[in-house]
Amino acid sequence: MDLTPHQLAILQRLALQGFAIVAFPMYASAVGVRRGECAALLIPAPGGALALQGEPCYLLNGNLAVPVLRDGKKLFVWKKQAVEATSEIEAALNEFKHHLVRILESAMPPRQDIA
Repeated sequence: MDLTPHQLAILQRLALQGFAIVAFPMYASAVGVRRGECAALLIPAPGGALALQGEPCYLLNGNLAVPVLRDGKKLFVWKKQAVEATSEIEAALNEFKHHLVRILESAMPPRQDIA
């Protein structure tokens, strides 16, 4: 994936804020970011920015786990592995997303309105 200098600067800003830039081979068309056991996929956005692709995920053994409901319980699942979505995990995901979105939004290039 070719990234613009502005997108590379956003990734550098994320790294300075404690996010690790990672690759998820199953998602080669996106850039992965991780902090703790939370991760997200970023894709190029209009105007040279980066945007979230989907929702941030919990990591199970380094893999993006998906939320599912099983027997009335929310779980994060990767293949045959599962972990219950505890309030601590949910809070960590919410904090991760909030911080990530705030950085991405602050890095948006200024709008150039056409008169």
